[in-house]
Amino acid sequence: MFDFRQLRYFVAVAEELSFTKAALRLHLSQPPLSQQVQALEQDLGVVLLERTKRRVALTEPGRIFLDQARGILAQASEARSQVLAAAAGHIGQLRLAYTVSVSFHPALPQALLRYRQLAPNVRLHLSEMNTEPQYAALLAGQIDVGFVRDEPSHLQDARNLRLTMIDREPLLLALPAGHALASRDRVQMTDVAGDAFVSQPRELASTLYDRLVKLAGKAGFQPTISQHAQQINGLLALVAAGIGLALVPASMRAVHLAGVSYVLIEDADAHLLLAVASRADDSSPVLQQFLSTVAEGAAP
Repeated sequence: MFDFRQLRYFVAVAEELSFTKAALRLHLSQPPLSQQVQALEQDLGVVLLERTKRRVALTEPGRIFLDQARGILAQASEARSQVLAAAAGHIGQLRLAYTVSVSFHPALPQALLRYRQLAPNVRLHLSEMNTEPQYAALLAGQIDVGFVRDEPSHLQDARNLRLTMIDREPLLLALPAGHALASRDRVQMTDVAGDAFVSQPRELASTLYDRLVKLAGKAGFQPTISQHAQQINGLLALVAAGIGLALVPASMRAVHLAGVSYVLIEDADAHLLLAVASRADDSSPVLQQFLSTVAEGAAP
């Protein structure tokens, strides 16, 4: 069966209509070029080129085979390009999930922007998903990577996952603009022990809910939840209405809502993790390229 080298040699001769010129083009001597073209004809059982001392011409089968040979070589070149691009993580798909609060953190849009510039041919599938469901989806192979807000709660899950830390984001109190503490730069949780709070239901946002309970407990009180909102940005409307205070990540300052002020909390535990999670055994080039992009953006 003929090989790619024979096809390249034949195409060069057919295009130049000269063994001498084709040999110069291919940077080899004429005898091996002639031998390979003859071997190709013998394999096919067809004369592709008419040769005389004065000229070289394509036969009718030769003209047909020239078109086919060009197509085969072009397909082989494209296949090579596709394989190399896949090995470099430049084509394929990436299924990425993120919590709603992460959409306000600059790490997510910046990572996506850099990655789209680096690998524009990778198909991105984005979905909003809370942290614990993300871990379950990762382990089930339903997503490839996630922006999460807490470490896995189960040791076995932690062993099967890898986390790239991006930020320890400060937590703020969102206060009604008319609140007595709204003009302060920072407060302690003891200062708001008598206030009502608004939060997402724990089943939707356990990380932030548990952090509120922990910070309040350190200050000696159990927070009174007067109202729930399904989304973290929905909490701000409740704060503006004076229904309660809300614990939110510092990146929520990007939401400028009339009637809401943000104040830092003086407590070493007043922060929220931001990390990128993936399966420890996933060596996909597309994923590795994305993780490298995230790591480069997170580097100081």
